[in-house]
Amino acid sequence: MDRRDFIKLSALTAGAAGLAGCGHPDHQLIRFLPEESWIPGVATWRPSLCPLCAAGCGVMARVMEGDAEVVRNGRTGLLRMGLVKKLEGNPAHPVNRGKLCARGQAAVQIVYHPDRIRQPLKRRGERGTGEFEPVDWDEALSTLAARLKQVLDDDPAGLAWLSRPLRGGKRVLVERFLATLAAPAPVYFELFDESVLRWANRLSFGREQMPTYTLSVANYVLGLSADFLGTWNSPVAQAIGYGEFRQGRPGRRGKFVQVEPRVSQTGANADEWIPIRPGTEGALALGLAHVLLNEARRPTTAAGTAGERIEGWLQGLPEWTPEAVAEQTGIEAERIRRLARELIAHEPAVVIAGGAALAQTNGLATALAVNALNALLGCVGALGPVRFTPQPESTGLAPPHRTLRALVQKILSRPESPVKLLLLYEANPVFATPPAWQVAAALDRVPFVVSFGSFLDDTSILADLVLPDHVFLESWMDDVPESGTEPAVVSLAAPAMRPLHNTRAMPDVLLDLSRRVGGRLNEALPWKSYEELLRARFDALARRAGADADAFWKQALERGGWWSDNGGTRAAAPRHAAATTRQIRYQPAEMDGSVEEFPFHFLPYASQAFYDGTTAHLPWLQELPDVLTTAMWGSWVELNPQTAERLGIRQGDLVDVTSRHGTLQAPVILSTGIAPDVVAMPVGQGHRAFTRYASRRGANPISVLAPLEEPETGALAWAATRVQIRRAGVGRLVLFSGGLSRFPHPEER
Repeated sequence: MDRRDFIKLSALTAGAAGLAGCGHPDHQLIRFLPEESWIPGVATWRPSLCPLCAAGCGVMARVMEGDAEVVRNGRTGLLRMGLVKKLEGNPAHPVNRGKLCARGQAAVQIVYHPDRIRQPLKRRGERGTGEFEPVDWDEALSTLAARLKQVLDDDPAGLAWLSRPLRGGKRVLVERFLATLAAPAPVYFELFDESVLRWANRLSFGREQMPTYTLSVANYVLGLSADFLGTWNSPVAQAIGYGEFRQGRPGRRGKFVQVEPRVSQTGANADEWIPIRPGTEGALALGLAHVLLNEARRPTTAAGTAGERIEGWLQGLPEWTPEAVAEQTGIEAERIRRLARELIAHEPAVVIAGGAALAQTNGLATALAVNALNALLGCVGALGPVRFTPQPESTGLAPPHRTLRALVQKILSRPESPVKLLLLYEANPVFATPPAWQVAAALDRVPFVVSFGSFLDDTSILADLVLPDHVFLESWMDDVPESGTEPAVVSLAAPAMRPLHNTRAMPDVLLDLSRRVGGRLNEALPWKSYEELLRARFDALARRAGADADAFWKQALERGGWWSDNGGTRAAAPRHAAATTRQIRYQPAEMDGSVEEFPFHFLPYASQAFYDGTTAHLPWLQELPDVLTTAMWGSWVELNPQTAERLGIRQGDLVDVTSRHGTLQAPVILSTGIAPDVVAMPVGQGHRAFTRYASRRGANPISVLAPLEEPETGALAWAATRVQIRRAGVGRLVLFSGGLSRFPHPEER
């Protein structure tokens, strides 16, 4: 028996003792990789890119010959072809340097998922019922082209594009497609939007992008609600740097302090964890800066433009004494002084703020306060821990504004929807927005909705036409990572395998559509395929690098992209000098709901397995135990044991969590690593429709969120909701530490 079979048998034997029945996914070990069809031989490793978060990690796909069930010309049969068996990190890629997170490892399941859409579909029943019938590509594209021409003849403003944020060639193609048609700019949306920090970095440093944290050069790290080792920014790159920060320098071990309302995966790794009242992280940053400016006698000008953005900075922040900050944050004044002194004593030191700290109505002010503190510490620039990855081209990030919500309000505010044709790509806003935004109601009023999704989810189930995209391992891929690396990077990957089903890559569909529409659109998009577009972009990059185009392209394909040999770049001055006199006054965060009626802060957080819910359909990730609670295959609510005792709630109890906007139910897990006035819950479960593994499983914390926003950027303040909680009965938990079981309860015996 080889090692792999032994591990499988051991896992099955251990799990069998706790099985309560059969016929449920949470009672099975799920693989659905076509392992039985592999043909003995030598594997080939091909570079690709992980699409499951914005970090842009490079991967290597292990490809072996095998027999796969494929759809060709409307027929299903077996075809011998190269099949991807395993994904690992690309050792040459500057972002992740050969490492890969659990989501990246599980991404291979997207290819072989039994619920993948295998051919174009058109709606035949009422919207939302999931009743579709197959059509061929020519009919589907002819239908879309006719709809597009009709909209353009009437009013190009009737065309809308909604997707996750795009980078690289896809962004260029989509934005040129829309601009040529005189249609509105694309609407980009994702739940854990980082527009607040990007905009703050533009105001402070002239860099409208996420920062790169070079932790290997730091001696001290202070985290403010940023789960940078788990899900935030570029976690794999940051975890590598953290390892060097802690153990990679003989005789020099950095100190790490995490301040947050709930212990995250990152907080669990800290030397010291400090609870803080939600929404007060910016006040703590100003209190630390007060100590540095007044006790350590740091000059106010040392923070440059970043300091000038803060009202009261040039006067030494007289209002922000440790005593005043202690009243807001719940952190003792003497501890605040100690943290400030440790920042000075352990330079270079860096403060990292993200996640819930910026997901408040005062998120921009918090980000600006942290930027000013880091500038005062002298840690921003080419030699400090805070750097900015050089961008070989514009990231295309527009100034923040209320894109999705503005689109929804535009549709709902008129008797007849001004949007006649909506193109939807890799976004699920029906799941990922508060109910008060009324996204589903708005989409229901759009006459024709087209989805490019590979799966039916909460949003694409409302589509009239589904044009399934190739998955990433079947497609030409490119990316321009925004952070996580010091050299500039343009990633590139050819398809690692042939398409399994009758699908087409979204960029190629847009190019085909441009030829069908003709005219100026065909002239503006002259490429015959997305591969040709990427080759043109890399030829231009080769010319700028003074390299031979053919050799440059070949090398990029072999190693997974191009990256410069030079390191980071210094923080640039603000782009708009006229804005340098503008100052921001820090204000307390606004919370939805009164303390008397809703006594608890509600803290949704990005799941290590599902992030914002986009990977909940992958059973390997459903089977993955949560790193702190070991829970799996469901939702849970985290509650402090003292609070639970006061409310008469025990571990495993089902509770109602109620805000002014709705109620959800989930079982309780007791945790000492959460503040007594905080209720926390991972995001990801609670889909109404998202394959057999995620549909109607658990509860969606977004469903009770208030529609509050950070006022300048329009970003959703997803950590600004207050709730009440009460026991509702006996719940059901699946915990790895206790096996697959229902929590024993006296009422069940």
